[in-house]
Amino acid sequence: MSTAAAAARPQDVKVIGLVSAAHFMSHFYQLVLPSLFPLLKVTFGVDYAELGVVMTLMYATSALMQTPAGMLVDRLGATRVLIGGLGLYASAVTLYGLAPNIWVLGLLAVVAGFGNCVFHPSDYAIMTARVGANRLGRAYGVHNLGGSFGWVAAPISVLALTSLFGWRAALSILGGVGLALTLYLIVERAALKTEGRTRQRRSEPARERAPLPIILSRPILLCFGYYLLLAVATAGLQPFLPSSLVAAWGLSFAVANSALTGFLIGSSAGIFAGGVAADRFARHEIIVAIGLTSAGVLALVIGFLPMPVPPLVLCVAAAGFAVGTTTPSRDMLVRRAAPSGATGKVFGFVYSGLDLGSAVTPPFLGLLIDHQLPRLVFVAVAAAMFLAISTAVVVGSQSAGDSRERGRRGAAAASQP
Repeated sequence: MSTAAAAARPQDVKVIGLVSAAHFMSHFYQLVLPSLFPLLKVTFGVDYAELGVVMTLMYATSALMQTPAGMLVDRLGATRVLIGGLGLYASAVTLYGLAPNIWVLGLLAVVAGFGNCVFHPSDYAIMTARVGANRLGRAYGVHNLGGSFGWVAAPISVLALTSLFGWRAALSILGGVGLALTLYLIVERAALKTEGRTRQRRSEPARERAPLPIILSRPILLCFGYYLLLAVATAGLQPFLPSSLVAAWGLSFAVANSALTGFLIGSSAGIFAGGVAADRFARHEIIVAIGLTSAGVLALVIGFLPMPVPPLVLCVAAAGFAVGTTTPSRDMLVRRAAPSGATGKVFGFVYSGLDLGSAVTPPFLGLLIDHQLPRLVFVAVAAAMFLAISTAVVVGSQSAGDSRERGRRGAAAASQP
């Protein structure tokens, strides 16, 4: 290992740790209110549908603002946008605990959506600029693991603090944790700066930096479509998995939720393995194709093949592992497709596909279960995954072709006297 590489590794670890901590808080805060819905229903005298609207306000705001947030990242720098977004999100959660009624809670959810929209464009811009290219796949994997751990930790933390201090104090305490992390990021902001790329962007012609031609280009639209389809599949394998298993096979909710836990554990292990694979193999579209094909086939097996509970849970966990292995590679495909200096806006745009898919899919899947067609949920999951493979293969093939063309041009330029 060279001296430069050895010196870069601690810096890479620090950068990955900081952005992953911020991503942890983003996912953590997404579940603090849903974990308290039974208490909020009684406190505010509302029903679950009205509480669902509060979450819709947050996710809709986040989806609409991710692309503008990405543009802001490319213009102002990712560090400022990340710190500002985390501070805004943490402030909203802190104020959740003071909300006198559901109307104020809904307004604060909109503020939280403005805070939540910054994480993907900021985090990926920072990692792409600051982490060594030979460790980017693992960096993306650790980043996604941070978010997954945030989802796992939220219900446990919220309920534990609520039992000790009440739900209002619990929310304010958890909001304070995010504010403390915001202050820490301010102290460590030098490790996250991307000024070199900012100067490069300012030297590029305005035509090349115009946002619409970039995000409406074929590779970026295909990446958006991939994330949209992935959200459709994820909805069937996460929030609707317990209900689908109960309706399809008559399992108890305890067993069905154990299967969901198996999926989440398998997914986390897959993300770790997928990060290593993404750094070792350049054809990321092949990793995605193998992972999603395996997961899609397993989804059909889960939905249509009768089996005892232990093999069923094992199949669900294996599907989670297969999906997880694709996560770092999908982000590497987006990085390859993003033009220089446009990482923020591109990641902001394609990740808004996840929010859009998450918003439109639940009513459709719920309708299938309500009409005693739970097995079609697994058909929808498999179909979305198989369609997503085609978008990844096209993006990967085009990016590989562009790389070869740039290599030929470079060789030709070098051969000229």
